[in-house]
Amino acid sequence: MARDSYEVLGVSRDADQSEIQRAYRKLARKLHPDVNKDPGAEDRFKELSEAYDVLSDPDQRKRYDAFGENFRRVDANVDPDAYRRARAYAGADATGGRSGGWGGAGPYGDFRYSGSGDDVDLEDLLGGIFGARGRGRGGWGPVSGSDQETEVELSVEEAYTGTQRTLSLRDAAGPRTIDVVIPAGVVDGQRIRLRGQGGQGSGGGEAGDLYLIVRIAPHPRYRLEGRDLHVMLPLAAWEAALGTSLPIETPGGPATVKVPVGTSSHRRLRLKGRGLPNKAGKPGDLYAEAQIKVSKSLSAEERKLFEKLGKVSTFDPRSSQ
Repeated sequence: MARDSYEVLGVSRDADQSEIQRAYRKLARKLHPDVNKDPGAEDRFKELSEAYDVLSDPDQRKRYDAFGENFRRVDANVDPDAYRRARAYAGADATGGRSGGWGGAGPYGDFRYSGSGDDVDLEDLLGGIFGARGRGRGGWGPVSGSDQETEVELSVEEAYTGTQRTLSLRDAAGPRTIDVVIPAGVVDGQRIRLRGQGGQGSGGGEAGDLYLIVRIAPHPRYRLEGRDLHVMLPLAAWEAALGTSLPIETPGGPATVKVPVGTSSHRRLRLKGRGLPNKAGKPGDLYAEAQIKVSKSLSAEERKLFEKLGKVSTFDPRSSQ
């Protein structure tokens, strides 16, 4: 069961929009994966973003207050007070907690309750509360479709430039395909909301939403941390010692990295703004990590030069200086 959105943001249930926004910004700065390297920070940041998405939207917040975590599954015409009374009667609280078992989904959330006694048909129960309200000649009136989610895997290059996908989905209406556009600069774990592309409604009810969960596949060259890209930069010993400028490939095209004099292995050389783009703020950076390499098969002349360097140099790599 998901944590209460107010609890996630650390605000009271009567907090105004400015309080909610301040709380989100404060926690987002603390938990953002670009800043917080704790293994659980990314999951907490996703939970925070989801809670803010709900509470920052007045309509969604109103429904969340009324129906709890079931708010996306409950028909728009359901009366909140009657809904709470019906669920309490069946042994469940308004936020979706259960004291027995439930079956398939209906317009009021879960459809059948099975407790210690006989089954209770929630449709009949709610029908007794509402009378004919919400029922058409053939049963329930307009019933909104359920929200759905699916994962979509992208390469680093696709995450950088944006891409298109044709998704194959299956729901109560049968199999279907939809074409979606993935914007440039998405990050791993990001949720993309497609309005009206979820489960189909019935009786004229609106379709639910489809949420795409972005997963960025491992890459043979790039390592991704949030929007920052990391890549290894092999250097010859003399390039590291004397400094140089080298071409480097990035997802956005060729770039040039300047290697300072006296660069050691593992030094990170930053190319500002050459990470994943970000339409809502600053882009990520690209970090080229120096990796000094030496040939395993030196020519006679190369060996003599290295021997000469070893005799004249006063550098001690094992010194703390």
